Amino acid sequence: MIEDTLRRILDFLTLGGPVVTILLVVSVTSLTLVILKIWQLLVARVGRHRTIEKALAHWTAGRQRVALNDLAERRNGAARIVWQAMATVINASPRDSDAISERLRVDATAYLAKLRSGFRALDAIAQISPLIGLFGTVLGMIQAFQKLQEAGNSVDPSLLAGGIWVALLTTAVGLAVAMPTSLLLTWFESRVARESELLERALTVVLNPAPLVRSGQAPGGASRQEHQGKQVHAA
Repeated sequence: MIEDTLRRILDFLTLGGPVVTILLVVSVTSLTLVILKIWQLLVARVGRHRTIEKALAHWTAGRQRVALNDLAERRNGAARIVWQAMATVINASPRDSDAISERLRVDATAYLAKLRSGFRALDAIAQISPLIGLFGTVLGMIQAFQKLQEAGNSVDPSLLAGGIWVALLTTAVGLAVAMPTSLLLTWFESRVARESELLERALTVVLNPAPLVRSGQAPGGASRQEHQGKQVHAA
């Protein structure tokens, strides 16, 4: 079974020529990058935002310690950054707010850049694979017409047809490599984009908390009774 499979692969490579061999190497590279990216996203727990959303709700409600505890044991990459932001804001001086904000955003940018690593390589594979296949087709057509010219008057139509389908084989292989690579790259980019949106929103909430209006207080910090008293005197 294995020997038959290897023989078929070798026959296919021989039939397609060096262009198909190049595309095979490109496809193996693409598959390796895809597996690495899937593993990276799984380890970083990209897309698992329920705990972060819950912690942000606690933070907005003023329960900062509860929010911090919610994220303390999480291995999610985004959760670690949000936890670091919350812990820093709780323990830091208000004078350091600008420096803290800058440092946390740098950490978030570095985390997202790590998630995006390999995207350019996958994009290049998706773009160049059809071109390599088309290049092989052009070379195959040139060879087919050269054989047709050498045949002279005794032209065998099967000779031309055989040359054409072998030439088109490289285009088919190039498209077979490019299409799944492009689809997977789009999926990866969408996952990272959602992670980026969550981090941006979370850091905005943590670093710029909205002032809470306590029960019994009117806006501006005065008590409800004082606020009503002012309205009576004004009347």
